[in-house]
Formats: sequence, C-alpha cells, structure tokens
Amino acid sequence: MTASSPELDVLAVFAHPDDAELLCGGALAAGVDRGEQVGILDLTRGETGSRGTPELRAREAAAAAEILGVAVRRNAGLPDGALEDSPGARRHLAGLLRDLRPRVVVTHWREGRHPDHRAASALVTSACFLAGLRNLDAEGTPFRPLKVVYATAFREDAPPPTLVVDVTAVVERKMAALACYASQFEGNAAAGEVLPGGDRPLFDQIRAHLAVDGSRIRVRAGEPFLTAETTAAPSLGALGVATF
Repeated sequence: MTASSPELDVLAVFAHPDDAELLCGGALAAGVDRGEQVGILDLTRGETGSRGTPELRAREAAAAAEILGVAVRRNAGLPDGALEDSPGARRHLAGLLRDLRPRVVVTHWREGRHPDHRAASALVTSACFLAGLRNLDAEGTPFRPLKVVYATAFREDAPPPTLVVDVTAVVERKMAALACYASQFEGNAAAGEVLPGGDRPLFDQIRAHLAVDGSRIRVRAGEPFLTAETTAAPSLGALGVATF
C-alpha cells in the first residue's frame, strides 16, 4: 500500500553522521538547487567512533546540513557498532519513513568496511518495503518510497554505476559540508569508505574520486549510484553521454 504525495523528494539514510556527506553530499546539494525537498536521516549517533563525541558530532551534522541546504535532518537513535537488520529496527525505521514520506531513498551499497554500513543497506531496503504494509506494527500511515538507490562512491567492489549525478556546480558545498566534521577528518588519511591515496590528503582523495566518476558522464565531478531496476528513457533520441 502506498500513500499519496510524499513530503520529501529525497531522503538519505546512512549509518553515521558524515556518511551522507561523503557518499552523496553533492547529489543532495544539487537536488536542493533544483528545488527538491531533501532530508538526511542518520541511523546512529556515532557514539562508538574513535573520534569526537555524540554531542560534538550532532553539532557538526547540523552545521553540514545547513551548508547543504537540506529541509530536515533527524537521527534514528539506533545503536552505533551494533546496527542490525532486525524486526525491531525495521519497525522503528518504517515509522520514520512513514513520517518523512520520501519519494526516493538513498543509502549505503550492500558492501562496506564498517559492519554498520552493510547492516544499514539491508535495514533500509527492508524497512522501505515494510513501511507500505497496512498491518505492520509501526507508527504512522502506510507509505512506501518509490525507489531505493545505493551510493557506491569509493567502493572498489561495486559494479559500474547505473547512475552518476553531475555535482560539478556543488563540489565546493560538498567539501564545505565535509569540513564541518573536523572531529572525524582533520589529520585523517581515511574516512568511512575512503581509503588512503598514497600520501594524498583526504580531501584531495575525495576530489580525485569525484573527477573519476564525473568522467563516466563527461563532466568534471560526479557521484555514482546503483539501482536494482534498469533506468528508463523516454526515447533513444533522449539519450545522453557521448560514446566517442
């Protein structure tokens, strides 16, 4: 069962504060600039992380959300380091999805270095389906997002993306949002799924990945995503991205 008129066009649902900025911050900012209602839902407070405190990370997340221009940012309060695709977590997340009512949900690729990232991918997929069931014991009116999209930035094991979003115009907004997380990134050579690039500074490594994924669609900077469904086009004549 799917209720009508979503409240949000896009909701990024990721395990920890800073994951959304790292993996799809440019796409979120680009959506905001197109007039879309965009939100972020952090599943945990990052309380078991080696750097910072939950309170500091919450302040950093709020500052980053303001830079990106998202309409709403919430935290699901699930346990950091122990995230599971469990019945209880599914019901809790389904209730939040029913409240926020996103048309499109973007989350982690199914693989990841952090076990919470892998769990989040499965949990979000499950909760998006279950949120539409009339008899599910969860808060709110049944609602099911139209589409789930998986962010694959920095993943060496993911297949080629089925979608790349041009983020050329918003790269500096993305980087400014990431800079809000000084507790996580300052002096660090790796972050989340971003592996060290030799002696290249972390933010230079991020820019390098943006350039590589942008080249897939012949632009300066892009963020990659995968969908389970084949993407539709209105006609062959409407296809873009040059072959030669």
